[in-house]
Amino acid sequence: MDSETRRLYFSFFNEIGIIAQLSRALMEARLPKGLILPHFSVLNHLVRLGDEPTPQRLARAFQVPNTTMTHTLSGLEARGYITMRKNPKDGRSKCVSITEKGRRFREKAIASLDPDIAVLAEQLAAKDIAELAERLGEIRRVLDAYRDKKA
Repeated sequence: MDSETRRLYFSFFNEIGIIAQLSRALMEARLPKGLILPHFSVLNHLVRLGDEPTPQRLARAFQVPNTTMTHTLSGLEARGYITMRKNPKDGRSKCVSITEKGRRFREKAIASLDPDIAVLAEQLAAKDIAELAERLGEIRRVLDAYRDKKA
């Protein structure tokens, strides 16, 4: 690979990484004490995909060890944001689902970002953000497929 291509793609991922750090700090500042972005991210994932994944499948999706995901799920379950039941397919693993309380919490957490989003919206047009979100979704799908292919 030539150095200009490498520099371009590295710059792209570097900007995404910085944006991820900044957005994480915004979100975590709005979450209740004891909750961090991984908790919110699992709830968001469950709403977005709408199925009942196993903890192992969630760990793979988030690219974290099973023990880390188990800890995250335990915190969500203790707060009543998710439930876990035996997997009817094998009876050994669990299926994770979001509760109505978890859905309400997710919506409230998103709404808590309104002041931060308002500042961003003053400087960036909604149509530009919509276009960027669509393009980033395409890139995410490519990277998801690449991750799954490697696994």
